Amino acid sequence: MSELTRIPAPDGVAPASAYSHVVMGTGRFVAISGQLPLDEDGKLVGADDPEAQARQVFENLRRCLAATGATFDDVVKLTFFVKDMSHMPAIRAARDAHIPSDRLPAASAVQVAALISPEYLMEIEAYAVLPE
Repeated sequence: MSELTRIPAPDGVAPASAYSHVVMGTGRFVAISGQLPLDEDGKLVGADDPEAQARQVFENLRRCLAATGATFDDVVKLTFFVKDMSHMPAIRAARDAHIPSDRLPAASAVQVAALISPEYLMEIEAYAVLPE
């Protein structure tokens, strides 16, 4: 794990409860493409079920991170693309199952009109930093 510094509330910025405003570190940069709720055979998991889709997306992120030697402890930024902001509680629950509240990465959440296929409710990408 690289040495990361998290700044949840820089001077003059309102504190964030669900993410860190700033995360910094040195090392090797890892970018994980947006992950969809697909199982290892490419089949949709959780049609019309944001909780099941979020769990699958975070499992896919975990596997992608593991392929680089990283874990969720190395994640510095998550970006959530959601078709409906009402799915954010399910996403946060899946995130919280992998990332403790004292190690939250920076994050952005964007509601989109559509994803690559209409059955997908979310897509999540990650950035991580590994030690050199």
